[in-house]
Amino acid sequence: MTSFRITRLQHVQLAIPPGGEQASRSFWVDALGFIEVPKPPMLAVRGGCWFRLGDLEMHMGIEEPFVPARKAHPALLATDLDALAARLTEAGAEVRWSQEVPGTKRFHTDDPFGNRLEFIEDVP
Repeated sequence: MTSFRITRLQHVQLAIPPGGEQASRSFWVDALGFIEVPKPPMLAVRGGCWFRLGDLEMHMGIEEPFVPARKAHPALLATDLDALAARLTEAGAEVRWSQEVPGTKRFHTDDPFGNRLEFIEDVP
């Protein structure tokens, strides 16, 4: 038995291309309702941006050369998945519903740079 335990996921970092901060803000803040949080000064000089919603942070880090994550992805729990899908569609994102996991309502979409994201219905 170990003396430690992992308690929760604190953040996920996704790569974005140089100059992608504004498109990230439009997606994470305007479409999904996150708030932007300041990066520590020593990290801010690298570019990128951080967003928070509740206990979850999403960090966007500059990567050059940039290659989007097409298979690897975060899976985020959300309520009212239909409303979220409509919001993302209105924001110009493609929503791809999936029936591959029986008993789970979920869809995939991409951030503005092609990074894959999964949203799963959080049923209380």
